[in-house]
Amino acid sequence: MSRPVRRVNHRMRHWIWPAVLGLTVATFSFGSPAGADSDRSGLPEAIDTILGDPRMEGGAASVVVADAESGDILYQHLPSGRLMPASNTKMLTSAAALELLGPDHRFSTDVLTDGDRHGPVLKGDLYLRGTGDPTTLAKDYDKLAADIAAKGVKRVSGRLVADDTRFDDRRQGDTWGADDESSYYAAQISALSVAPDTDYDTGTVIVEVAPGAAAGDKPRVTVTPKTDYVDIDLRARTVAAGGGDTIAVERQHGNNTITVTGNVPVGGSTTKEWITVWEPTRYAAAVFRDALADHGVRVSGPTRAGIATPKGARELASHDSMQLRDLLIPFMKLSNNMHAESLTKAMGHKATGRPGNWGDGVAAIGSYLKTAGVDPGKLRQVDGSGLSRKDNVAADQFIKLLRSVKGEPWFADWYRSLPVACDPDKFGGGTLRTRMCGTPAALNAHAKTGSLTGASALSGYVTDAGGRELVFSIVLNNYLPSSVKALEDAIVVTLAKSDEDKAVLVRPRAERSADQDGALECSWRKPARC
Repeated sequence: MSRPVRRVNHRMRHWIWPAVLGLTVATFSFGSPAGADSDRSGLPEAIDTILGDPRMEGGAASVVVADAESGDILYQHLPSGRLMPASNTKMLTSAAALELLGPDHRFSTDVLTDGDRHGPVLKGDLYLRGTGDPTTLAKDYDKLAADIAAKGVKRVSGRLVADDTRFDDRRQGDTWGADDESSYYAAQISALSVAPDTDYDTGTVIVEVAPGAAAGDKPRVTVTPKTDYVDIDLRARTVAAGGGDTIAVERQHGNNTITVTGNVPVGGSTTKEWITVWEPTRYAAAVFRDALADHGVRVSGPTRAGIATPKGARELASHDSMQLRDLLIPFMKLSNNMHAESLTKAMGHKATGRPGNWGDGVAAIGSYLKTAGVDPGKLRQVDGSGLSRKDNVAADQFIKLLRSVKGEPWFADWYRSLPVACDPDKFGGGTLRTRMCGTPAALNAHAKTGSLTGASALSGYVTDAGGRELVFSIVLNNYLPSSVKALEDAIVVTLAKSDEDKAVLVRPRAERSADQDGALECSWRKPARC
């Protein structure tokens, strides 16, 4: 296997490291399909061999492995090299949220009025006020509407006002890709929104396209939640059984027209896509207005958005989100970008009292990081999720965070939110659910994944063969293959197979198809969410 030139700078250290650590390097034979090998090498040599894989030729890597308890560095390669961490950024955001907002924090969505009741008529405006809850479902708005109807209100003489002023009106983050605009992982951020499912993909609708009964028929399209806020421009057609399935679903820029194109064969499978909406505040208002109508409450006036609820307005109904400690499960397990951004803006609001925005939120995260031993002056964070390609973090900063949070009173909640290798449950294994199966890292490694084009990361905890807990951070950038996740897995399995005296090299598995090899982590493959 060819080795990159960068190894020359470290070679002397690699030869003497086993002696310094008192290691006795042993030979192991596993014959595992995951690529276990019987190479004699110390841990640094083993990891360098993995990073020397041709898939990383011309790429960049920042990698650190340390003893979780003592902090002793067991391996490092360009430890302070700042690279794009992708969704590993969420570790910074989630830890700061637990500290600054608190594990018990709940978002509220309230209905208020500045008017008076006259029998069944509410004389005045009805305000729907959000505080940034990224988990509000259509059924939650329905319950709010039911509570209004239960008070005997049958008509509102004024307007329905959607108050999203807890956050600013900037909907998308710095350098988010324009071609991702209708993709569910890049939904617009608002203090008021709707999630169509219990993965809580806020700011989206689910569009399902099923074949018609016969060739030439229009396909059948359904939208969840049922709403007129989006329009379907159906250009697709049903073709004869056995024909190709070329259905594509995409929202047009600047509006809520969702175009469905392509062919679906008779008897073919249903295509299911999560599509973002334009202006989620009005989406929430539309869902709530429909729910009011379903419960016999008519709002006479139009819908208005972006207007603050007057001081002194009376609360008529309220919905609270789950606690933050529980919200972290769908957020971190499924790597939900919108949860990260809502929390970032919420932290900004709490820190300053101003409408939550990315600048204040990132500053609040940075203030927390200083207390955790992470130097915000040595990293760049511009959003909460890592979707921006401006985010730059080195592996040594993640290691500091991973060790520091172990002393926090909320650590158990944070650790519980990390994906677990090969745990088959969606809310257990999350984005690691199909990785490192059949190895000692399975159900052992707890770590956050990250994926962007040309950027991949994995950082977290694993227990080695001797029972020692290790922290690791692997940030890989600028590679050309579709995936280098096999290299990340090989490093973590190598750690799990090794102990203080014996290092076991596990070679990366060979490149396979994109789906098998994890070219996209589960959070980027919504229809086939793992």
